[in-house]
Amino acid sequence: MLFYSYFKTLVGQQVTVELKNDLAITGSLHSVDQYLNIKLENTRVVDEGKYPHMMSVKNCFIRGSVVRYVQLPAGGVEVDILHDATRREARGT
Repeated sequence: MLFYSYFKTLVGQQVTVELKNDLAITGSLHSVDQYLNIKLENTRVVDEGKYPHMMSVKNCFIRGSVVRYVQLPAGGVEVDILHDATRREARGT
């Protein structure tokens, strides 16, 4: 639940989601659920030459099981809060 809670704080920010098939999609994070399914708006594909059929996609839903990485905005990561939450979850409190 730690990552779910953290991603909910990033709603409205630009993120890049890299899928297991090497497709990378950048867009505004619209929503995320407990399975880490992600909905992006105003999307664009990072490598448009490799995936020209994706140029017309403006909104997308990405199943959490196909996500390899989520690149977060540099200013959107509050490391201290994330460390504290990780320690609390590891202790089970």
